Amino acid sequence: MSIFFVIPGTPVGKGRPKFARRGAFVQAYTPEKTASYENLVKLAAADAMKGAAPVEAHVTVQMEIFITPPSSWSARKRADALSGKIQPTTKPDIDNVVKGVFDAMNDIVWKDDKQVTDLCVRKRYADVARTEVKVFEFGGSPL
Repeated sequence: MSIFFVIPGTPVGKGRPKFARRGAFVQAYTPEKTASYENLVKLAAADAMKGAAPVEAHVTVQMEIFITPPSSWSARKRADALSGKIQPTTKPDIDNVVKGVFDAMNDIVWKDDKQVTDLCVRKRYADVARTEVKVFEFGGSPL
């Protein structure tokens, strides 16, 4: 089994938990931007699964993170970025995006993200910001 889906919009890295005092207690909560992006991931993943049960075997994941070049860049620099001559070294951090996407896929695509045994991730510039995710169940397509 393999699934593919696209998460539209600018990728968001998983934010650190925030803390708020509630009387005598301190409560941790997920930042709104992170929670909103994770909900978007859940919708895209659930749609791709088409009602299938979460995978229980180990999986391989290929992920491509696409961000748009800054609008302040010249046309030439933008063209270089879109052709791959310039690579994005700006936020969001690649590992934080992966963490947010993986956490959102729990209980939808797989039981838990600990099932991921192989991972290939790229961050590139593109005209349209998005994240593309491919998941292959054990025995599926190799990297």
